[in-house]
Amino acid sequence: MFDSLSDKLDSALHVLKGHGQITEVNVAETLKEVRRALVDADVNYKIAKEFTNTVKEKALGQNVLTALKPGQMMVKLVKDELTQLMGGEAEGINLSGNPSVILMSGLQGSGKTTFSGKLANYLKTKKSKNPLLVACDVYRPAAINQLHVVGEQIGVEVYSDEGNQDPVAISKAAIAHAKSNGNNVVIIDTAGRLAIDEAMMTEIANIHQAIEPQETLFVVDSMTGQDAVNTAKAFNERLNFDGVILTKLDGDTRGGAAISIKSVVNKPIKFIGTGEKMDAIDVFYPSRMADRILGMGDVVSLVERAQEQYDEEEARKLQKKIAKNEFGFDDFLNQLQQIKKMGSMKDLMGMIPGAGKMLKDVDIDDDAFKHIEAIIHSMTPAERSKPSMINASRKKRIGKGSGTSVQQVNQLLKQFNQMSKMMKMMQGGGGRKMMQMMKNMR
Repeated sequence: MFDSLSDKLDSALHVLKGHGQITEVNVAETLKEVRRALVDADVNYKIAKEFTNTVKEKALGQNVLTALKPGQMMVKLVKDELTQLMGGEAEGINLSGNPSVILMSGLQGSGKTTFSGKLANYLKTKKSKNPLLVACDVYRPAAINQLHVVGEQIGVEVYSDEGNQDPVAISKAAIAHAKSNGNNVVIIDTAGRLAIDEAMMTEIANIHQAIEPQETLFVVDSMTGQDAVNTAKAFNERLNFDGVILTKLDGDTRGGAAISIKSVVNKPIKFIGTGEKMDAIDVFYPSRMADRILGMGDVVSLVERAQEQYDEEEARKLQKKIAKNEFGFDDFLNQLQQIKKMGSMKDLMGMIPGAGKMLKDVDIDDDAFKHIEAIIHSMTPAERSKPSMINASRKKRIGKGSGTSVQQVNQLLKQFNQMSKMMKMMQGGGGRKMMQMMKNMR
């Protein structure tokens, strides 16, 4: 996500990040490169030009050129303006009403049905809601089937009436069903077409008018670039929607839609889709996204994801094991499972400042832990709890059983020992000693 844009912005700001003299001339040159980078990323030229003009005015107005660290101040200005361009603050979802009715709109192929499932899963697991998914695409039986599959996957009821060809009637009946069955959120998945046409727009406008939803969301495929912005504009003129959902931000996207859509329709981006799994949904935070675009990482989101998987009782048990030197491979495996639940490895690495740039050409597979898990599963319970007993013949057997080599088994044992020592050192109040050790390793 945004790899190409991040590289170009980093290159453009490189001169200003140095310690050389910063002048009005090289600020103008740098901002010209920033504008070019934004346009290449599919940001509308007019928006890109207004953006760089604003940054230049603020830079000159705040005496950035004579500041102690002008390069850092310029980067901060670019970051702040990028944040404002994408909306400034994160916008929540309106869950007033009983039930709260959410209408999903967008073109066919934008990821509307999948995202309806992701949103239902998010509201169920994070907001303790009891959602109902509603299949209102009366033209594509495959869309109705897809929603049923998604609903089953996340344990959410799906309302459909396949004999009925009236989406307005289906929507009304679904809301009545929700009221009778204790569903406090209704998510209505509507029909989309490959391009905007009058019949589709009239249909969704009729549904919107009939059910008066608390929230109308426009789902758009971020990979379509500037077309995404134009489509959003057309839908907004008819529906006056409340917010935008950007899907497929994990793909090879230039990111222009994320940056310029707010300026064009003046509606906030509320959520983003970051993968295929049902939990691959994030609230959109403009400042965090600006950090990631500028290669600063997103530590806050990383910590939040870690906290979601954090179990206080388990952590206490783990501390005791480390203190008694009883930390084994079963505990290690459990920690790996917690990391995997946090999301794709590439996405997680992108949240660490500097790591995204270092690993931009590295393909981090989500199955990166597969061989480690295979090695651990090939150990006996005794070997997992007491790794020191693993001798040469046991290593050979473990390697054969896991489909790996003795070298890979040795490598895992070495890494495990190093990690155990570090954990023990942290437990024993040896944080300073460990920091010194890490400095010496540089």
